[in-house]
Amino acid sequence: MQGFPGGVPDPQQLQATMLAIEQACSLIQVHMNPAEAEKVLSSLHSSLMPYQACRFILETSLMPNARFQAAGAIGDAAIREWGILTDDNKRSLILYCLNYVMEHAGSPDGYVQSKVSAVAARLLKRGWLEFPDQEKGAIFFEVEQSIRGMHGPNRQFAGINFLETLVSEFSPSTASSMGLPKEFHDQCQLSLEVKFLKDFYCWAQAAVFNTADKILNSNVTIPEEKACSAALRLMLQILSWSFKPTLEHENLDAKIKSGLRSDAINLRKFERSLVKPGSLWTDILISSAHTIWVLNFYTTLRQKYSYDTLWGDSPIAVSCRQLIVQLCSLAGAVFPNDNGDAQIEHFMHILSAVILWIEPPNVIAESIRNGGSESEFIDSCHVLLSVASLTSSSLFDNLLKSIRQYGTINLLSALTSEAVKSVLDNQNEEETWGSDALDILLETWNVILGEACADKSPMSADGALAASNLFKIIVESHLKAAADSAFEDSDDAEYFHVSVSKRDEQLALYALIARAAADTTIPFLEQLFSERFARLSQRDVENDPTRTLEELYWLLLITSHVLTDSGEGETLLIPEALQVGFTNVVEVAQHPVVTLSWSIINFSRQCLDPGIRGRYFSPRLMEAVIWFLARWVATYLVPLDVSREIDSVGRHGSQHSRKLLNSFAWDNNQGELVLDFVALMSMVALTTYQGEIELQTLTCQKLLASVVRRKHTCAYVVQLVVDSFPPQHTIE
Repeated sequence: MQGFPGGVPDPQQLQATMLAIEQACSLIQVHMNPAEAEKVLSSLHSSLMPYQACRFILETSLMPNARFQAAGAIGDAAIREWGILTDDNKRSLILYCLNYVMEHAGSPDGYVQSKVSAVAARLLKRGWLEFPDQEKGAIFFEVEQSIRGMHGPNRQFAGINFLETLVSEFSPSTASSMGLPKEFHDQCQLSLEVKFLKDFYCWAQAAVFNTADKILNSNVTIPEEKACSAALRLMLQILSWSFKPTLEHENLDAKIKSGLRSDAINLRKFERSLVKPGSLWTDILISSAHTIWVLNFYTTLRQKYSYDTLWGDSPIAVSCRQLIVQLCSLAGAVFPNDNGDAQIEHFMHILSAVILWIEPPNVIAESIRNGGSESEFIDSCHVLLSVASLTSSSLFDNLLKSIRQYGTINLLSALTSEAVKSVLDNQNEEETWGSDALDILLETWNVILGEACADKSPMSADGALAASNLFKIIVESHLKAAADSAFEDSDDAEYFHVSVSKRDEQLALYALIARAAADTTIPFLEQLFSERFARLSQRDVENDPTRTLEELYWLLLITSHVLTDSGEGETLLIPEALQVGFTNVVEVAQHPVVTLSWSIINFSRQCLDPGIRGRYFSPRLMEAVIWFLARWVATYLVPLDVSREIDSVGRHGSQHSRKLLNSFAWDNNQGELVLDFVALMSMVALTTYQGEIELQTLTCQKLLASVVRRKHTCAYVVQLVVDSFPPQHTIE
């Protein structure tokens, strides 16, 4: 090739170099003398002008690993020696790598072709700011011809694979190190985005269109399917690009009024960056009905392979679904200024197709349990999360009502129910689909309910009913699992701790669901707790209380999360949903939060009886009691928020309910009684359960620390503690 660097090669030297590299690769494969082999390979990568030797190896060697090493050596040497290479040398290296990939497109050693593609992409980026646009265009013209299928499916795949690698090379998070300042990478990124990225998407789009009919009409797997999968992946990769913000006018007020969010929402677990390519992309992404075509293509493929339960995990199915999920994150000026109508219609089209993957949820879940693929279920959960993060809770719920007799929140509830059941039914198995789905679905609830609380807008009656029914299923499922595990010996150390970060996070999200329908869920918890407490009170010596105690343990944990927030890093307040709810409650004794609180406190008092304590209150159950009391005391009895006036009680609507919750703990001198009980409980925990480090730590660092935050309660409790110790005891 004219302009190829390295001078006139010596055939004997080239042969000797190839044999040395092949021998080194063989030694590494059989794990013999790896240090010496690495030294030989390193000498090739670090040698001056190794291009002719590497070219000889690439074109002659029958060993794929040797060709792989030769390709890598070309890239390393060219980046290192860029300053001494001529313009012809640089262009020749890039074109050689591209031509090699195209000529060997049908080779079974795909990893070698991928390596050569990566070298071509790396070198093209290194010279990006040096080469005129005309030269870049000439290079890309040949790539485009291949991608459009002009030279067959193998070269089509090779061209798409090269663009995938190139886009990855220009993305800051996946770019190769070149020893150049950040400004260089930023300029390359912006240049590619402005001048070529949209063209790349159009070429990939054309590749999918051109292969679709052949794939749909073929009864066997054909090469075009591989190229189509790669084109879909390239489209996904481009839509994952970090587009530079544009100063384009959007009617944000109109969109907000229609129920659309104008910016990204912070998610706890799953990164969701909005795709904002701007109005220049409207023609290919929105007005061309691109999304509808992709949805229809997947639906048709799905119907074709309906007999194959594992088709959902095939490359073309996975790449197409992932593109659909990413299309959910489109936002900004790519949609026309039409009061949000186009974006809402966009969501509608996606939901209309995706619901076929998961309807009805119980049947789909059963199919997965019987060996079917869970991929569609998981991706559907991602779709719901994406849509929820871009819509208000009311719009999110209404999207499905136009095509079904129920809202999107009802669907979310049904899916969450199936995920919970799967997790609890398979706790001792390696099956993870239920756990993965539950994480995504609970995050979706967090987005919906967090938004509703932030806007002070209550959930619809249908949504509240769905949340209530879901919470009851969650509680009943966990209670059954707790009872069934009563006689199991758990090897998991975390099982014996009352506060575990992952479990706390899950319970806190359960609590959000409960608070969305607090008027039904809190009385439900009170009923369940009272029933279990009553079973113990019957004192039937013939009945083993272990199952009931496990249920009480879990009820203490979930109730603590429902009635209180963790308060980590912030002042503990009574949850807003509880303060503004229960507008029909007039008497404090009838308030569900009050009755549930006293029910648990009355149960906790039983531990002061040595006989009952010895029979029922294991160190683990005592941890749960102490943990609940610490959070409850800090929230309702001794809050740090001094603006809460105990003696100012209103009599109207939610304001009255708010006043009740802020004052009930001190009504009729109950506050002093609780403080007495807390002091006695602390002494019991510290003196009776000696050696239980976790329990004693909770008592000192959580419960007592909560009590002594205020002067008057601190003095009161300290005196109680002193009076509780006989003279022979000392406090260390």
